[in-house]
Amino acid sequence: MKINKYIDHTLLKSDTTERDIIDLCNEAKEHQFYSVCINSSYVALAKQLLERSSVKICSVIGFPLGAMSTEAKVFEAKDAIEKGADEIDMVINIGYLKSKNYVAVFKDISDVKLAIGRTPLKVIIEISELSKNEIIKASEICLDAKVDFIKTSSGFTKSGATLTAVKIIKKTVRDNAKIKASGGIRDYETAKKYIDVGADRIGTSSGVDIINGSLATANY
Repeated sequence: MKINKYIDHTLLKSDTTERDIIDLCNEAKEHQFYSVCINSSYVALAKQLLERSSVKICSVIGFPLGAMSTEAKVFEAKDAIEKGADEIDMVINIGYLKSKNYVAVFKDISDVKLAIGRTPLKVIIEISELSKNEIIKASEICLDAKVDFIKTSSGFTKSGATLTAVKIIKKTVRDNAKIKASGGIRDYETAKKYIDVGADRIGTSSGVDIINGSLATANY
């Protein structure tokens, strides 16, 4: 299994520097990761750095809280695509979901999806903040909004991905949407477990460690 093609090589910290982005993109090219996942302010720089490579650019939107207006998310998503983003990872409005205002949750997602057209949309549902029933409901709304991926976590709350949550999402969406597991996945064995239970993509800042673990296993 070529695990490098599952990895969105991620750097989203608030103190990320331009040098950090250069290093991230160089690592992504070296290891042929599927994409880099970055904040929208760095999309233009990443576009320059990755111009002659197959590495995609994934930009987070409404990150990490998801609580800004839908109009702001739509603008940020379109702006990121104009600057070179190939994929969009947006954060769900958790407060709307908790309020059981499912129409607003759906509109928030579908407005972004309509605005970006064929560009793949991943929706971060933030599983650490949700009950099992809320994970199911969020996944169903994502399906209704025709998202491409459901993503477990931002990595900015008390915990990240869990195998249990990925199994719940997979059972809910079957093959009608893909799944991105993110948050706390730092080694090859853990990443492989997520892929085995249904994850189609792994969001991690430990991509190089995962690759090295994969090589170590292969050489064992």
